[in-house]
Amino acid sequence: MIPVPTGTRVWLATGYTDMRRGFPSLALQVQEVLHKDPLSGHLFVFRGRRSDLVKVIWHDGQGACLFTKRLERGRFIWPSVGGETVTISPAQLSYLLSGIDWRTPQETQRPTRVG
Repeated sequence: MIPVPTGTRVWLATGYTDMRRGFPSLALQVQEVLHKDPLSGHLFVFRGRRSDLVKVIWHDGQGACLFTKRLERGRFIWPSVGGETVTISPAQLSYLLSGIDWRTPQETQRPTRVG
């Protein structure tokens, strides 16, 4: 998991992104399309067309980081709002990267008694 500092926001770029892009072109997209500062220390998450690949860019104050994750099975759950950004919490990002529906996470088992 990415060590997200306190106060860091996570932005999802809605829609699809060309996954051949690297940090420079994704940072340019953050500036020009999302109207955010890619060097602000916040995380920006992009999804590919098939929904099985995401890229996260983050500038940690020392340098640029580019994280990539591809699901072997399933798809990443993504907001249906087009052309906008959506803010999620770092905990929701953890769910998203695990392939869990971050909008309504469910407990898999709740104990009914102790012992």
